[in-house]
Amino acid sequence: MLVERIDGPLFASLLRQALDWLEKYREEIDRLNVFPVPDGDTGSNMCATLAAAVAAIGQPPPSAIGEVATRAAEGALLGARGNSGVILSQVIRGFAQALAGKETATVEDIARALDLGARLAYQTVDRPTEGTILTVVREAAKEAEEVAQRSRNLLRLLVGSLRAAAATVAETPKLLPLLQEAGVVDAGGRGFAAILEGMRRGIGASSSSFSLPAKEFPRPASGRLSSTYCTEFVLRGEKLDAEELKRVLAPLGESLLVVGDQQLLKVHIHTDHPGLVLEEALKRGSLYDIKIDNMRQQVEKRTKTGVVAVVQGDGFATLFRQLGAVLVEGGATMNPSANDLVKAISATEAAGVLLLPNHPNVVLTAELAKELADREVRVIPTASQPQGLRALLAFDQNKDLEENYRNMQEAAGGTITACITQAVRSTRLEGREIREGDFLALEQDKLLAVGSELEGVVLKAVTLLADGREILTLFWGKDLQREEVEALASRLAATFPQLEIEIQYGGQPHYPLLLLLE
Repeated sequence: MLVERIDGPLFASLLRQALDWLEKYREEIDRLNVFPVPDGDTGSNMCATLAAAVAAIGQPPPSAIGEVATRAAEGALLGARGNSGVILSQVIRGFAQALAGKETATVEDIARALDLGARLAYQTVDRPTEGTILTVVREAAKEAEEVAQRSRNLLRLLVGSLRAAAATVAETPKLLPLLQEAGVVDAGGRGFAAILEGMRRGIGASSSSFSLPAKEFPRPASGRLSSTYCTEFVLRGEKLDAEELKRVLAPLGESLLVVGDQQLLKVHIHTDHPGLVLEEALKRGSLYDIKIDNMRQQVEKRTKTGVVAVVQGDGFATLFRQLGAVLVEGGATMNPSANDLVKAISATEAAGVLLLPNHPNVVLTAELAKELADREVRVIPTASQPQGLRALLAFDQNKDLEENYRNMQEAAGGTITACITQAVRSTRLEGREIREGDFLALEQDKLLAVGSELEGVVLKAVTLLADGREILTLFWGKDLQREEVEALASRLAATFPQLEIEIQYGGQPHYPLLLLLE
């Protein structure tokens, strides 16, 4: 099939086909985890991110591919979950930037868009690692550019990119030794290959088959309050032109959103001149559901500094809430989206917010939420709930954002945390054989101990970590009983008399114990 140009409806259809295909492989991708622990969620995170992108396009999709790409990028930014989701959102953002203002796109345009997406994805990660989704996207983009030099057919470009992506996925274990030892390929790279495969399969689908309910996603905010009034309304009329209204209203403010159809448009804008905005809209139809909020007045009512924490487990939820944090449910297996974090930031009613991701796979999403928020935000890259809790103990709501940020960073940095979980499959890692059901002690990406008995694994882990430490806190999960933890604490106290041993109920799933050493 020869397809030389792609318009908005076709691009929307291809994204929907990609989502369907990714969903088909979601569980398989979730299982592609280097560590055999029950928190593999790459497939789920990528599906959630792409679903947010597709939903944001609306129905019917705009005719211009540039507008479809822009809406998809906005949805992906707010819906991004986990590191893989954030990286995918940046690839889609590359398409939005490369295709901005275009009614249709050629093969060369798509190749340039994929290349820009790959470059933006690399820029998102502080220390890019080869053998991951980054490598797969880059190689797919490289092949796309080569195909575009000799063919005008979009199908050929997708076939070539898919082959390059699949070949690179197969090579990821050679590029990243941890993958090779664990006997898996990179999960994010496999997910991106599935997206390309879905688009290739959908190239022959009719654009009229695309049908999805509209969902609104506001444009990303700058983080600074430059206008006074948040103005929202519904405009009803005949033959309304969303693009024309955008062009008229854009000079009057920022954070402009205009979505809907020829009979009804929903408008959102931050402006110093709400009267002018409403006058322009009245020239085109009737106004309903008008809402104008003075954002500067809202800011003045805010407290000085607030805290948002990502929390999993009823015990941890109680602890973080008692210390004044606004909670976002999430963690292992259920990473929150950027939009979840933005909503929580707004709920603090604080002028500045400190964000505790409390999981390695939430840090990138937290950084994205920082950029989307309507106020100053600082991310303290806590990798676990115990580390986040230690940081929160250093929080003082009477101090300003920067002083709290420094104090909490220092508090978090002075700790060591480790998690105890059980292997969900047999594998080999760091030269050690692991059987399904074994207990594992992990310090971030480092395997500390493996064994069939919980107590033995904890003792080995503490032996490796206790040097120079004075306090050990055991946070037990929902699947352990207090009596078991008390017995373990007694054994640890006898073995490590230099340590003060404390126990605390966390209620977290998947991890029977989380250790905090100070």
